[in-house]
Amino acid sequence: MPKKNKKKYKLKTHKGAAKRFDVTANGKVKRSKANKRHILESKSKKMKRQARKSTYVHDANMDAVKQMLPYG
Repeated sequence: MPKKNKKKYKLKTHKGAAKRFDVTANGKVKRSKANKRHILESKSKKMKRQARKSTYVHDANMDAVKQMLPYG
């Protein structure tokens, strides 16, 4: 009898998410803040300054992001 081929399929990474998120060594996901691309004259200095820093993805969204980055 021939052997049955039991393949394990690879999961595809969501390329848009891969460009936007970085996974740290501890498993947290880093992201950049929004509101710093255009129409910057009307935004306060404080808002623009705080938008420079990166932050972590919230726990409520972590499962969705991890699903998009299966090997991250």
